[in-house]
Amino acid sequence: MRLVTFATAAGSRPGAVVGEPGAERVLDLSDVAPRTVDIVGDPEALGEALAAVGMAADSAWTPLGDLRLEPPVTPGKILCLGYNYRGHVPDGVDPTADDPEYPDVFVKTPNTLGAPGDEVVIPDAALDVDYEGEIALVIGRRAKEVPLGEALSYIGGYTILNDVSDRAWQRRQSQWALGKCFDGFAPLGPWIVTPDEIADPQDLLVEVVRDGVVTVSQSTATTIFSAAYVVHYLSQTMTLEVGDVISTGTPQKLPAAQADHRPLAPGDAVTVRVSGIGELTTRFTGGTA
Repeated sequence: MRLVTFATAAGSRPGAVVGEPGAERVLDLSDVAPRTVDIVGDPEALGEALAAVGMAADSAWTPLGDLRLEPPVTPGKILCLGYNYRGHVPDGVDPTADDPEYPDVFVKTPNTLGAPGDEVVIPDAALDVDYEGEIALVIGRRAKEVPLGEALSYIGGYTILNDVSDRAWQRRQSQWALGKCFDGFAPLGPWIVTPDEIADPQDLLVEVVRDGVVTVSQSTATTIFSAAYVVHYLSQTMTLEVGDVISTGTPQKLPAAQADHRPLAPGDAVTVRVSGIGELTTRFTGGTA
């Protein structure tokens, strides 16, 4: 099931999405639960949502394009991984030789959260803005000291995050916070896909398209730390709450894109697409002097 949060005059509401790209429809699920996170975190509510989808009359559905989507959840924590995809190595070279022992974890602050359709403003202070297309895990139940073998059961769903980053500010310090935490630098969505739709989170293709050109294309089979391991690892130090988001890192850009690095500029568009999840398009605009 695909779950969204959409805006109405009466406030935010949860919804279920069905249909093929370009013809998606949304069913209001506010009779099931007040928030999308309440459905993600409650198997009984999820069952009621599935039943509602199966019984809904045609008149109950609204075209997705007629709605303004909000971030599917408002996480208490946005936790992110640095290097987590192995790069290309020549034949005969051990691809795991340079694997770090532990994940490189950083946070994005609440001001970074953006809705799927929001434009990202490139501030005047930003000097080298870049994109990182990532799969994000949404925690579905409270997680503390989770055993590795049980970790996948704590994931309530999968979505997409564009970890927008300013490389110049990132290089100013050993901690990356200032480069990662400009306002709106974490577009999230467009929906959450529940785990029953994802047979294996380590068998998904992550691609990024910048202005019509594919710049990233790599499978999650090449991650160093699996989705399960990341949940297990992080839960050893902090309690993960329902609705928290863990962004699992971005693959390296393809060689041509690396050689042609250009900071994002007003008018640019970046689409992150993940097999089995969907796609998130972010457009960039200029700041004010």
